[in-house]
Amino acid sequence: MNILVVDDEPIIRSGIQRTIQRSFPQHKVILAEGPTDAVQRLKNELIDLVLTDVLMPGMNGLELMEVSRTLHPDTKWVVISAYSEFEYAKKAVRLGARDYLLKPIGKDILVELIKKMGEEIAERNIRAKESLLLKQNLRFLREAVFARWASGLDLGGIDLASFTESYPDFHLLMVHVESDTDTKLEHFIVENVMNELIASFGRGFVASIDAKSLLGLVKIERGGSPAALNEELRSCLKRYLKKPFQLLVSGRIEDPSQVPDEVRRMRESSEYQVYDHYASGGEQAVEVALQYIRARYGAELSLEKVASVVYLNPAYFSQLFKQKTGQGFKDYVTQIRLDRAMEMLGESELKVGDIAERVGYPDVRHFSQVFRKKIGCTPSEYREQFKARC
Repeated sequence: MNILVVDDEPIIRSGIQRTIQRSFPQHKVILAEGPTDAVQRLKNELIDLVLTDVLMPGMNGLELMEVSRTLHPDTKWVVISAYSEFEYAKKAVRLGARDYLLKPIGKDILVELIKKMGEEIAERNIRAKESLLLKQNLRFLREAVFARWASGLDLGGIDLASFTESYPDFHLLMVHVESDTDTKLEHFIVENVMNELIASFGRGFVASIDAKSLLGLVKIERGGSPAALNEELRSCLKRYLKKPFQLLVSGRIEDPSQVPDEVRRMRESSEYQVYDHYASGGEQAVEVALQYIRARYGAELSLEKVASVVYLNPAYFSQLFKQKTGQGFKDYVTQIRLDRAMEMLGESELKVGDIAERVGYPDVRHFSQVFRKKIGCTPSEYREQFKARC
């Protein structure tokens, strides 16, 4: 039996591993320090049982379990939680977890659990496991062919009849995840969510077409519609993804030869589409950015620099910032600087050049030009008007 242990605490991981291997040396224990690592293990190895912590950075154990069900339906899950997280354990059981372990984990309880799970898994027929492996290999082959076909690449003589005969008409779904970091976890989430929703709306499959994009083919049945699929998929991605994304849905396609051109069109239109984002994270990112700007308005403040502070792509951050504040990034920074400059002009005797430098304008001439354009008078004139009013 292959057992995957997912926990961000090294002591717990190694403790579980030692306990299992001492009592069950025949089992293989694989360790993952978090969801991203777990995703790779689930993809690369046949995992019979997953023991996962609940609260981990990036994605919690219940989300990992929920988005893994479609591609790994035969894997059994056991959730590890603290007493304070007992509600998570109850939810895990509702999601299909076979059991849960409370921290600190008792060795006798763990041994008994592994014994019980081992007996259940041993009942599987060896042929069933071989059948599952064959099914996975065929899926990978189909997705690789689909990805090359969609990209307009040579298929090396592979006959597409097996694809086209099963799908006399279909729609394409493209999801692009924007990230400057490794996207393995995001790919895993998107692939599983898309597969699950495609199965609920009809039939089809999903393939990765580049490092940040996945393409799905769906034959909609059961009275569903592309608009309903679009809405539900967008909602699920907002729930699970922690990165901005784009979702595009094609019209109905009846001629398979149109696929490469349609994919090209979708790629081009994505350049003009606003990114979706998960609301709480987006609001938090802008709030952090605003605090950063208010504290450092006197220093260099480029869009790229502030976006990097909140770990967002500059283009997406610019869209999000304007959406949340009602102002463009540059206009907002300029207004903050000029507001502070007007305060200092009225309340201090500092020279205009010193004030300009303190609010982020080392070139006093440029400062005066910006001030006059926005306020309607020069800094010196503003100071005189302020004194006259007093």
